[in-house]
Amino acid sequence: MRVCVLNGNPDVSNSAFDSYLARVEEMATVQGHSVRVLPLRDMDISYCTGCFGCWVKTPGECVAKDESAEVCRAVLHSDLVIFASPAKMGFISALLKKAHDKLIPLLLPYFTIRDGECHHPLRYGRSPNVAVLLGRNGADDEDVAIIERSYRRLVLNFDSEFRFLKLTDEPVEEVIDAIGSL
Repeated sequence: MRVCVLNGNPDVSNSAFDSYLARVEEMATVQGHSVRVLPLRDMDISYCTGCFGCWVKTPGECVAKDESAEVCRAVLHSDLVIFASPAKMGFISALLKKAHDKLIPLLLPYFTIRDGECHHPLRYGRSPNVAVLLGRNGADDEDVAIIERSYRRLVLNFDSEFRFLKLTDEPVEEVIDAIGSL
């Protein structure tokens, strides 16, 4: 399985989070998965301005000349994308949210009705399954539930499946088992 991990850890001094992701990458690779970790803090990704240029001016690609196109390609060519972040003020980091928002070029600007809701169709006909890896960092169970619900809504838009949310205070083996069971 091709796995893309979007590392939304903005704090270079939070080495425990990065080490946890490195162990996930190492163990998943040993199990035969192809894993690509994108360290978002090292990438030039601008904020989405909501200009819709990725839909009308440069279809499928953000008009901002940044590295969001690389993120979109990595996500598109994955079977599973893991959105990874330490919680910040009860939600994912702004860094991960910025990359998350820049995935809009993977959708078309048109609307379809799925399950009684209005959604955008996929531009490329497929999207990966989604998982979340969260460093609790003071987040309570309600915060974790809100984060999970937001990603369950994302998969509705991406017409894919939510696979799991794991916390970094759980053993790495549990994340590997969850990946392996897909």
